[in-house]
Amino acid sequence: MLDKKKLFALDIGTRSVVGIILEEHNQQYHVVDMLAIEHSERAMLDGQIHDVLSVSKIITEIKQQLEKKHGPLHKVSVAAAGRALRTERAEVIIDIKGKPMIQKEDILHIELSAVQKAQSSVAEKHDEERSHYYYCVGYSVLYYRLDGEEIGNLIDQQGDEASVEIIATFLPKVVVESLISALHRANLEMEALTLEPIAAINVLIPPTMRRLNVALVDIGAGTSDIALTDSGTVIAYGMVPVAGDEITEAISDQLLLDFPLAETAKRELHTNDSITVTDILGFETEFSKSDVIAQISPAIDRLAESICEEIYNLNGHKSPKAVMLVGGGSQTPELPKRIAEKLNLPENRVAIRGIDAIQSLTIDEQITKGPELVTPIGIAIAAQKTPVHYVTVYVNEQPVRLFEVKKLTVGDCLLAAGIKMNKLYGKPGLAMIVTLNGQQITIPGEHGGPPKLLKNESICSLDDEVQNGDQLTVVSGADGEKNTLQIKELLDEVPRKTVSINGEEYQITTTITQNGKVVSPDVLIEDRDSIECKIPETIDEVLISLNLRDLVQSLKPFRVTLDHKETFLPTFSGRLFRNGMEVKLHSSFEHLDEIVVEKKRPITVRELAEKKQMMLNHTLPVFFNGQELELKKTITEFRRKDQILSEEDTIQDGDVLTHQQKRFKPFIFQDLFNFVEVEMPARAQGNFRLLKNNQQTTFYDQIDAGDHLQIVWENRKSEA
Repeated sequence: MLDKKKLFALDIGTRSVVGIILEEHNQQYHVVDMLAIEHSERAMLDGQIHDVLSVSKIITEIKQQLEKKHGPLHKVSVAAAGRALRTERAEVIIDIKGKPMIQKEDILHIELSAVQKAQSSVAEKHDEERSHYYYCVGYSVLYYRLDGEEIGNLIDQQGDEASVEIIATFLPKVVVESLISALHRANLEMEALTLEPIAAINVLIPPTMRRLNVALVDIGAGTSDIALTDSGTVIAYGMVPVAGDEITEAISDQLLLDFPLAETAKRELHTNDSITVTDILGFETEFSKSDVIAQISPAIDRLAESICEEIYNLNGHKSPKAVMLVGGGSQTPELPKRIAEKLNLPENRVAIRGIDAIQSLTIDEQITKGPELVTPIGIAIAAQKTPVHYVTVYVNEQPVRLFEVKKLTVGDCLLAAGIKMNKLYGKPGLAMIVTLNGQQITIPGEHGGPPKLLKNESICSLDDEVQNGDQLTVVSGADGEKNTLQIKELLDEVPRKTVSINGEEYQITTTITQNGKVVSPDVLIEDRDSIECKIPETIDEVLISLNLRDLVQSLKPFRVTLDHKETFLPTFSGRLFRNGMEVKLHSSFEHLDEIVVEKKRPITVRELAEKKQMMLNHTLPVFFNGQELELKKTITEFRRKDQILSEEDTIQDGDVLTHQQKRFKPFIFQDLFNFVEVEMPARAQGNFRLLKNNQQTTFYDQIDAGDHLQIVWENRKSEA
């Protein structure tokens, strides 16, 4: 029995996911089974996965159903739709003089080297120094050359120089990673990745036909992918985000149908002369094919216009000789005719091609043939002919995917991760030039250190080979030591002075400034530093150099914040004496001087009020029962936070205070009781009279300074 190779491929489209199984033997392919499941929700948009979980569920369902008939499926070939597509050409030339004849593995290595070169070019054009943000999703060989002459195949050839020119297509990392994530959730490994236009063109337009200028358009639900051939090769790839869904939405709008019913109606139009639909209002209506086409004609024109404009631009602003249409969207009514009109081509030069156009292919009888099967079949076949296999290696815990060639090294992985090789080794320490007291001094640097490379937690080198799943850790080498020299190492011995500060003796050393900032002698030197070394000349410089900043602070004016405004009270500030005489902070000093700092003291609320000329209280002298008495009312109230302060409460430097001026009210007789205690005589009966200056008064009558106030109690009546 012949050994047949089983191929499993998925076409993950905007509208549905198609799984297909082929058997391959001696370049002959047989479609064994096919299963398509539509998305239940809009999990795809313009060919890109937007809901990984939803897509992975459909993939899992397809996988499980196919496994029931065909056994376990572990690996799958897939294609990307081409959203945000980037296309680039690249050529690699190698010296083969004196080497064994070229083998298939050697050619693959050259091709993938060219792909990596193209990847760098894409990065430079679209995102500088970020080639690792793009993944290659397919490539086609344009030419093989041997010693400068074009040749059909390099296998078993010998000469001096061999070259390969390719055209490669790239997608942003996020597009490919979402595809891989969906496969992993379905327990599938991506065996190979290609691009949908590559998949279709490889099975419909073999190399022998590529000397013709032909456009292939794969019209799906969300995107229309385009590939162009000419002069024996594929010259360009492109994509427009307009496809079959545009037509479905037009039918939905015109016939008042929900989207699934509109999709069904669109498919019936391809085979029926009339369709019967039930709109959202419940009315059943029959439409002729011509009536529906007339209503959705603007949408068909927009689809044709978008496709033709992209073909025209990709083809050097001219129409191709012919156009092939594949994919489910290609069956849109009158689409081939309108594309022909817009490209000025005869109608018979634009045609829908189905799987019957694929050479060396047979298909199981149970499978319905149609243009929508071209791409999934092409994916399986193209992924075998021009595969892009990936090896996943983790660099500093981040996954990096590389082209699987005969030998991949640690260095290859670092490049793919975007790590610049010239930045791995520490920079040599550059010579430092500093200025010391106006004189330039040159300080030589040291060599940089090597990087630390670990593979699976073991030390490795850049040329060590890596395998799928290896864990790499990269720690850049240390830069050359250029900053280990301290300022004190540049200085000779400097003069010292001795002073007494508040009875304690201090040695005054040189003050060192680095770029105008006072530093200690232990500070490291930096390139272009301007260093000045001088002994302190004023008292404040002495205190700062001795780190006696609290004394400097104590000599600053006494400060409080009153009602959100800063208030300075120099009278209560600290005082500075040199040899018994009061001086200022900026005064000079001499060797053996005695310096005394009297720190600022707290003040009372009364002192602050006097300084701010605020009256705290209003007093009134009166006489009560013949005794002189002073009544007092608060008219200015100070607060610290929520605490009311008394006259004798202390205020510290930096306190935040508020004050409130109260409205003055005249004293009344009743205010007297806040300052005296009145006791009723033992023989009094409880009745009393209030007298002011011997005249009867009341509790609420106003009193004035010098008034004589009395409370007269009535005696008890004699007992009977």
